[in-house]
Amino acid sequence: MDDEPPYVEGVTHRWVEARGMRFHVAEAGTSGDTVVLLHGFPQHWYEWRHLIPVLASDHRVVAIDLRGHGWSDAPPDGYAKEEMARDVLAVMDALDLDRVKLVGHDWGGWIGFLLCLKAPERFDRFLALNIVHPWSRPLAALPHLWRFWYQQVIIAPGIGRLALRNGSFARVILRLGVHDRTVWDQRTMDAFTDRYAEPARTRAGIQLYRTFVTREFRAVMSGRYRSPLAVPTRLVFGVRDVFLSHRVLDGHQPYADLDIHLVPDCGHFIADERPDIVAQHARAFLTP
Repeated sequence: MDDEPPYVEGVTHRWVEARGMRFHVAEAGTSGDTVVLLHGFPQHWYEWRHLIPVLASDHRVVAIDLRGHGWSDAPPDGYAKEEMARDVLAVMDALDLDRVKLVGHDWGGWIGFLLCLKAPERFDRFLALNIVHPWSRPLAALPHLWRFWYQQVIIAPGIGRLALRNGSFARVILRLGVHDRTVWDQRTMDAFTDRYAEPARTRAGIQLYRTFVTREFRAVMSGRYRSPLAVPTRLVFGVRDVFLSHRVLDGHQPYADLDIHLVPDCGHFIADERPDIVAQHARAFLTP
């Protein structure tokens, strides 16, 4: 396993102390408004390798490795998504970032919604990618719960640790999560999956989902986050996503004026599969 982050031209790396942990931050660009990027599972900052150069021409770009992922510290607990949202705010404070634009995918997108609900004064705009919003109707979501089968594998005692530790199951998720599997090459797959060779990161991946399944899912379904969203938000969603369904994206109308865009022939890992579309939306929405 390579302990050095992958190379992307123009990107520099540093570690920021926040909440008693070291968070890895990849940065590019020096002028303009700041855009914070939050990755999903089983990825890290390198998910944004295509988007960073596009935004860095007229923004400062900050891609944060979430707790337990990439090159950030991986403590044994703290994987409730509200806790991880607090991590992001603490990193922003450490970087003297008072107000930013935000992009998030998958869990990074969910954490992005929580951030915009909790601290709207910190965010100008939010671009969410292939994540359901917090206001989905439970009855609409029920027919699609089978899509969470992979979470049961990850949280299963013993099985989850074995599945994640050698990277094999993370590779399965990456392959299933795109409509066009030619987007993955071995080097890119290794960049994501090799991180799970560290026992602490295997544990982090398990805790990410175990916390959701055992504690957070019920709270979401019972309406914990059904409060108004003040931050202008655009949701871009690949309709060939095998893990999340675009058919549950209704129900937001009483809480948020979401700008929803569906992308045909694209799976869950939209920033990898259709970086051109993500870049177009980022440029149009974040810099209107």
